[in-house]
Amino acid sequence: MNSNNNILVKLNNAGFRQSEKWLVEGVSLTVEKGKIVTLIGPNGSGKSTTAKIALGIYKNIEGTVEKYTTKVGYVPQKISIDWTLPIRVYDFMLLTETIEDSAIDEALSLTGVIHLKNKNLGSLSGGEFQRVLIARAISKKPELLVLDEPVQGVDYTGEIALYELIKKISDTLNCGILLISHDLHMVMTATDHVVCLNGHVCCSGSPLDVAKNNEYKSLFGEKASQILTTYEHKHDHVHSDEGEIKKN
Repeated sequence: MNSNNNILVKLNNAGFRQSEKWLVEGVSLTVEKGKIVTLIGPNGSGKSTTAKIALGIYKNIEGTVEKYTTKVGYVPQKISIDWTLPIRVYDFMLLTETIEDSAIDEALSLTGVIHLKNKNLGSLSGGEFQRVLIARAISKKPELLVLDEPVQGVDYTGEIALYELIKKISDTLNCGILLISHDLHMVMTATDHVVCLNGHVCCSGSPLDVAKNNEYKSLFGEKASQILTTYEHKHDHVHSDEGEIKKN
């Protein structure tokens, strides 16, 4: 029973074991409408596994998953595309399902790439392609959006712009977002709650609380924590779609 109508998915002491080995265990988290929850941790820490548990991809899990929506968008960590095929962005949006043209335009506009609608997919930069993937995931206005390392293949300024976009999507669509990131200081201004994983939950809380936590420091180092606690991205400017700074 969901006493809080804002809850979209809730993991209770959830875990998944494969070939007698725990990929992740003991994870508890809640994603609500309009909120961003970020999973961080080193490679192999169980971030993608946790996301797949939340999505219901893994069935034989430990603990429980309570899911209160079927309107879900997903951007996986890896996607296989034959870049030699002459596929336009518009065609790519329609590859696996029917989407109204107006919904395609709205999604591409929100992600800042409507001007690329008729461009060949293979001609896009890393940042542009990630924006198209996100546009595809939000084209049917999901209540829950799961983004697995959505800034991979993007440079530093492009990362900042993408995280700002993710926050904008959460605010505009009032959707809950489960975000996987390798870099906490990049998502500090764009997340409400952080869960740090290393096969289990090391710590969780606000970004600054996690940055100050000893278990986080032992995973990422004291230097990383010092950077985080002093990090402040002052917005007297905005970033273009490719991350370039433009004065307000």
